[in-house]
Amino acid sequence: MTLSHESPGAGSVSGRSPQSPERTTAPSDPAGAGSVSGRSPQGAERTTAAPTDPENRSAPEETPRRAPGPTEATTPGTAPAEATAPGTGTAADPAKPAAGRRGRRGRKALFLTVALVATLLLLALVSAGTGAYRIPTADVLASAQHRLGLGGAPLDRVGESVLWNVRLPRVVLALLVGASLGCAGALMQGVFGNPLAEPGVIGISAGAAVGAVAAIGLGLSFFGNWTITVCAFVAGLITVSSVYLLSRNGGKTEVVTLILTGIAVNAFAGALIGLFVFFADSGQVNQITFWQLGSLAQATWPKVLAVLPCAVAGLLVAPFYARRLDLLSLGERPARHLGVDVERLRLALILVVALLTAAAVAVAGVITFIGLLVPHLLRMANGPGHRFLVPGSALAGAVVLVAGDLAARTLAQPAELPLGVLTALIGSPFFFWLLRRTRRKQGGWA
Repeated sequence: MTLSHESPGAGSVSGRSPQSPERTTAPSDPAGAGSVSGRSPQGAERTTAAPTDPENRSAPEETPRRAPGPTEATTPGTAPAEATAPGTGTAADPAKPAAGRRGRRGRKALFLTVALVATLLLLALVSAGTGAYRIPTADVLASAQHRLGLGGAPLDRVGESVLWNVRLPRVVLALLVGASLGCAGALMQGVFGNPLAEPGVIGISAGAAVGAVAAIGLGLSFFGNWTITVCAFVAGLITVSSVYLLSRNGGKTEVVTLILTGIAVNAFAGALIGLFVFFADSGQVNQITFWQLGSLAQATWPKVLAVLPCAVAGLLVAPFYARRLDLLSLGERPARHLGVDVERLRLALILVVALLTAAAVAVAGVITFIGLLVPHLLRMANGPGHRFLVPGSALAGAVVLVAGDLAARTLAQPAELPLGVLTALIGSPFFFWLLRRTRRKQGGWA
């Protein structure tokens, strides 16, 4: 800062307010040449004024009432006193819209949750009574009340057998599989930070398919009727573990490396499936094809009990990672600065996704587009926050798959459409529309 020496009795202060030039120099400075640089006028007054000068001393409570000078309005780090004065509401104003948005979003999330639960219960009742053997909804409720000891009345022998041995296992299995796939899709998209991610990206579905096809093609039967299910589940877990280990380098795992490794493993798994199909006989080929198309036609209570522990464990654990997924959506580096162990989070969530997806694929075959589209729909409805998105995707996935299974059983009676084919037929055009909408909204992909 340059001092002015043109006048022997005058001091120069940089950034000084022109309103009070006589207060910039202490009375004890005989030459009046004191200089203060980088100070606001208020700071200069307190620094150079004599502490015993009653004219230059200002009480603390009077400071906010003083109108800011021209320099104070432009000095960095200096805010008008009214912005921090209690009771004025100025400091709280920016927080009010954000709090209002959070409140509206919370109410919308609650409304969507209630609507999804109500829709799921209604679809379950309708699906349990609809089919070649028609059972009225009131009779379904009466039979359920009778089984629970709450009154009601049982159905006839055929009706009870159809309801409890055929329909309800299928409805419950559709609920579990749909919830597992929807939740796994939301977790995958959060982990990879990519809305196009789904459980099949890292080879879980393809690996489980290889296990099932190998069990069918080789005629394995060491677990009896459970052989295909067990082989599919174990092969899915082995595949995702291999993808993770192959993409790990220097103690870190990059998202791009995971995706590329998953693509390579998917291609290799497809080749293995084709090889098994080539050497299988006609009966085995039909079984392999039916399994790959996805279906819940073989649903039984033992299969429900087989997938239940994996699905419940994954669905209960997943919501606890919602806050860390929100932080991860800011980017890996900001998430690390905010205390998130990104590598541990990614490993834990990949294991949860593998558990959910392998169990679902093992009992229902390959069912596509549930994990990809359901989280998109909920983001469009309530935003990207994972606190609602993760459990909401589980509920919405269950709704979609119960409705899809009902359509697969009834649209082409007495035949039954493969469930995986139906979800792909509906999901592909919707996904194309979603891509067009996203591109139009963002103005292109570049």
